[in-house]
Amino acid sequence: MESRRRNMENQSQSPRKNRFGTEIKIILKDVGFILLGIGSAAFGLESFLLPNSFIDGGATGVSLLIAEVSDLPLWLLIIVVNIPFLVLGYRAIGRAFTIRAIFAILGLAAVLALVNFPEVTQDRLLVAVFGGFFLGAGIGLSIRGGSVLDGTEVLAIFLSRKFALKIGDVIILINIVIFLAAAYLLSIEAALYSMLTYLAASRTLDFVLDGIEEYTGVTIISKSSAEIRHMITEKLGRGLTIYKAEGGYGREGVKNEYDVIYTVITRLEIRKLNLELNKIDPNAFVVMNSINDTRGGMVKKRVMDKSTSKTKR
Repeated sequence: MESRRRNMENQSQSPRKNRFGTEIKIILKDVGFILLGIGSAAFGLESFLLPNSFIDGGATGVSLLIAEVSDLPLWLLIIVVNIPFLVLGYRAIGRAFTIRAIFAILGLAAVLALVNFPEVTQDRLLVAVFGGFFLGAGIGLSIRGGSVLDGTEVLAIFLSRKFALKIGDVIILINIVIFLAAAYLLSIEAALYSMLTYLAASRTLDFVLDGIEEYTGVTIISKSSAEIRHMITEKLGRGLTIYKAEGGYGREGVKNEYDVIYTVITRLEIRKLNLELNKIDPNAFVVMNSINDTRGGMVKKRVMDKSTSKTKR
């Protein structure tokens, strides 16, 4: 009885230990992303943008613009400008997010104040592209860690909820105001290069968040659904879902039944899928849509077992 009781206690404690270990791993991973983001953003600011009087969009752009027209240090402006956004973040998103955002912004300010990065180049085009690249990568990495280095997204979320606007539209409107101010206070040329910096940063941010494995949902309707199903599972190594459907086109009273295949692939596999579909059924009806995120299911590519595949053949 005693041994049985101990086994039951060990079994009850093991899930708790596993959950605790998983939480620690997640926290360490998030902290790693935030630290990498701080380093990348600080490098982009100190080595490219600030020495050449370039700005970016959002709260970072406001900080850079004020730093150019005043004697205030950038590290201090990064903190002050983001304070209102942190307050909004606490109200609109929550305490955990705000704590991480405070950690990230204070970390960025500390690195800017204490670490001296060398100026890499004075070529305006290289400054705009690579300054935006490192800054966008830093912001993207911090977001992957559950935080932000730029509070503009928080303001956009708040305004979109209050006025029923799209977040992207709010961010564009904010940045238009910032770049118009840059054109007035600095110069039109500096504003144009700063817009190029913003474009480089935003594209890099999207790439860091989505990665190469940006997922695409694919819906396929074909008379050769059995062959297509075999191709997706065997050649692409992807899972799929089959829906039973009826066509809505044709004579009244005549049912046109068929299978609808739905699968999720990466954008790098789209070309291969299209090539294989053309071999099986060039007239297949295909609908593709981008997916921001996936969770659960067999999303990651299935590793084929050689022995199993040989047996099937």
